[in-house]
Amino acid sequence: MSIRTPAVAGTFYPASVPDVHAALDQAFAAASQVAASHVVESAREQPSALKEMRDLVGNPGVKALIVPHAGWIFSGSTAANAFRLLEGRLGIERVVILGPAHRVWVPGLAMSSHSAWTTPLGNIRVHYPQELQALPFVETNDSTHAHEHSIEVLVPFIQRMLGDVTITPIVVGGAGRKQVAQALDAVWGGPETLIVISTDLSHYLDYAHAIEADRETTAAILQLRSTIRSDRACGAYPLNGMMMAAKQRGMNIRLLASCNSGDTAGDLDSVVGYAAFALTDARGDDEAGGYS
Repeated sequence: MSIRTPAVAGTFYPASVPDVHAALDQAFAAASQVAASHVVESAREQPSALKEMRDLVGNPGVKALIVPHAGWIFSGSTAANAFRLLEGRLGIERVVILGPAHRVWVPGLAMSSHSAWTTPLGNIRVHYPQELQALPFVETNDSTHAHEHSIEVLVPFIQRMLGDVTITPIVVGGAGRKQVAQALDAVWGGPETLIVISTDLSHYLDYAHAIEADRETTAAILQLRSTIRSDRACGAYPLNGMMMAAKQRGMNIRLLASCNSGDTAGDLDSVVGYAAFALTDARGDDEAGGYS
């Protein structure tokens, strides 16, 4: 068995099993503290808003999550707002994770050749469907995966919430939104497949300007616009492909949480923005009751 070893355990998140569990416990405990302020304000005006957010927990209609990928002390609680929706969720067998390339660029999308990845919580199997492998803009490139954090930092959350599932980790380099949407079609599957899009928002603005920029980006995401700029979201390429696929499929989207590193563990002069969203298919929704 060929196994990818962790690249950022001990930096972006802890390296020991007890410390990983403690950090995950802390992230989930702090999740409600970073709930988006405008979601809370809406809930005061319309009390059903927070109830509807709670209704997403365990909801089989949740098909995709959008989560940040910074070091856990910065964005872990925001990511936890999305991953906690998986509590009590049955039937998920595979999680497809699309994250941007921070270190080794690829022209399209890249798979890993490894049959498993490992984190401090153990091994997790890797699988790529033939439909994805057959796409001409998808390659196997271990160098782009080797030191990439945008996918790895999310895997322990998946292991905690879903246990023994397979993952389909995909690094997105220069692929356009249509290519990403086509790749998503190839891996979409049914209720056994969950899709996770990994992205942070604005980078290194001061606190006030970051809030303004991230509100604009959040509004665009909630409109399923597939024209997010890379200076507004480092995972803009996978995000735009997801937005295109979601709009084509008539999906619904909910904002779960938003904050920035100035709210969690950083200074206010230069911050990174984070947000978490859930996407549901229309039928399922109706039926449901580092630093960057």
